[in-house]
Amino acid sequence: MYGLQAQPNMYPPPTANFQGLASPPMGFASIPGYDGVGGGGFLPPPPIPANPFPQPEPHNVDCCVPPLTEEAARSALKEYVSGHCCYGSDPVNDGKITEMKAFNTYRYRLETFTESRSTEWSQEPYTGQSVDAHIQMAPTPWNIPAQPPEMFKDTTKDIKVPNTSSLKDCDTCHANGTIKCTICEGSGKRHLGVSSSDGDNSVAESTCLDCSGKGTQECKTCKGKGKLVVYINLKVKWTNNKSDYTMEQSSGLKSDTISTVSGKKLLEDTKLLVYPVMGFPDAQLNHESERLVREHQAQYSQTARILQQRQTIEYIPISKVTYTWKERPLSYIVYGNEHKVYTNDYPATCCCTIL
Repeated sequence: MYGLQAQPNMYPPPTANFQGLASPPMGFASIPGYDGVGGGGFLPPPPIPANPFPQPEPHNVDCCVPPLTEEAARSALKEYVSGHCCYGSDPVNDGKITEMKAFNTYRYRLETFTESRSTEWSQEPYTGQSVDAHIQMAPTPWNIPAQPPEMFKDTTKDIKVPNTSSLKDCDTCHANGTIKCTICEGSGKRHLGVSSSDGDNSVAESTCLDCSGKGTQECKTCKGKGKLVVYINLKVKWTNNKSDYTMEQSSGLKSDTISTVSGKKLLEDTKLLVYPVMGFPDAQLNHESERLVREHQAQYSQTARILQQRQTIEYIPISKVTYTWKERPLSYIVYGNEHKVYTNDYPATCCCTIL
């Protein structure tokens, strides 16, 4: 049994410079609360509550994981071989397992789910939508309601800021809704070179298909409307920031390889801000938990609001299987709940060409 220990008033959020919108389009008054800020910059979040930490609770840990059986080890290798068209099955069927050695390890994972907000001037064709600038005070960016569809999942959402929409003429078409055809240069005709049977070349004139002979095309900026709605767009971005620490083990597997599998979950702790793990049997894991918690809370509170943190400890099963085939000593590694296999000396391989 081990617990999560409280540390009062841990990691106050650092201050950040206010950045956001560029100046409004020419001829438009600035929106109160949105002027004097840089285009597209992130807006500093509200401060973290002074003491958001609940009381720590002890957790029971059951580290009893059944060892890999010989049958499971052989089955894992069989599935691995079946996924390689050039691998023969004789070593799986005829090989004799001589040793199975466990290299089980722990993986600590910290996830910090954040929300960041940025603003910019945007525009869209006017199709009769509401124009409401300066009718009422526009809400400030962090006072606009927005909820993530799912926690700990990356998502973005665009929100039109209320009371910021104004009308303007389209600059591209000068409010006409059409522009000169770029193919026929406004003539409505196309000139094509034609070769006759006797080798003479001539020029034929035909109607421009791109503008149907009109000489003009619909303005793509305003979609033929001639007017645009200009407004402030709030982009809300939810990001799951994740860091892993895998304990050292001598199986030969790299951490990147182990990160692709799951293990038996020993601990899952979710709070607004989590406490670093303390009292776990492995001192290095306690140290890495404290380091990562400090790094996450310092780093991500600068330009984003921390919505929730989650820390987990998993027990990752890793077994090295030694076997003989045709009197040749060989080995492979079975790892994770998925019983994935890693080997660099599988003996029954061939080169084949798929037609």
